[in-house]
Amino acid sequence: MTQISEIVLLGFGDLHGLQFLLFGIFLTIYVMTLLGNFVILTVVSADCSLHTPMYFFLGHFSFLEIGYTTTIEPIMLRTLLSAHVPISFLACACQFYFFASLVATECFFLAVMSYDRYIAICNPLHYSNIMDFWGCFQLAVASWLAGFLAPILLMIFIFRLTFCSTNEIDHFFCDLKPIMKLACTNTQVAEITSFICTSLFALAPFLLTLASYSYIICAILRIPSTTGKQRAFSTCSSHLTVVSLYYGTLGIVYGFPSMPQYEGVLKLLSLLYTVFTPAVNPIIYTLRNKDVKVALRKLVQ
Repeated sequence: MTQISEIVLLGFGDLHGLQFLLFGIFLTIYVMTLLGNFVILTVVSADCSLHTPMYFFLGHFSFLEIGYTTTIEPIMLRTLLSAHVPISFLACACQFYFFASLVATECFFLAVMSYDRYIAICNPLHYSNIMDFWGCFQLAVASWLAGFLAPILLMIFIFRLTFCSTNEIDHFFCDLKPIMKLACTNTQVAEITSFICTSLFALAPFLLTLASYSYIICAILRIPSTTGKQRAFSTCSSHLTVVSLYYGTLGIVYGFPSMPQYEGVLKLLSLLYTVFTPAVNPIIYTLRNKDVKVALRKLVQ
């Protein structure tokens, strides 16, 4: 049983009078992230030329990004205005569950989107048969279900621990490592479960994504003309950029040593995948995608 009923998020600590400036900057980034993803959802829904598998998955991805940022950023904004933000233990558990679920779901969708590009480039004659509406629908449902089922076992092992030490988390949201530091019982089983879950629900989709792009790059290199290579690469360059940013930032944060002297650095690095990467993704998918830019221009006109 847990002995503490409330968690206190310490956020970024003493910001020496910069809290209002930072609050304004991060609020602007959050609003722009939401607007960018709503624009993509609107354009993909409104323009018939974008009713294709690639943009069907992009719509799901944008919806996911809205939920992902909304899980973290409103509470993070509160921590900027107050050095001690109390939230209930249940709210902390819910935030971690939705955050972990959406991270896993994003990994699955990135793998599905890379598979879509693989079929389009490496097996174009069978693309319409493999990636028909029913096939796309099944892949999307499977990604959402797998993502939200992924952290359940981890949640059971973590929140069955006894939490009886300090109730303060030196972070701006309820992340795995800070929560486990509050436990006053052995966390070895929870740590092993965490490693297994991460391997299954983050590493496996990453390896599938890597395999897809390995085949895609080989196929593009076999195209004789430079124009053909450029055209083929342009269809997956946006997604490849997003994949590199997402897994790159996750790898930096969770591969970084979790020692007390690095806690401040880890918090700053966490901003990369919770704030900045979601803010950049809509820009990448609009500015680096000709079809979306044309559809957006038509919608505005």
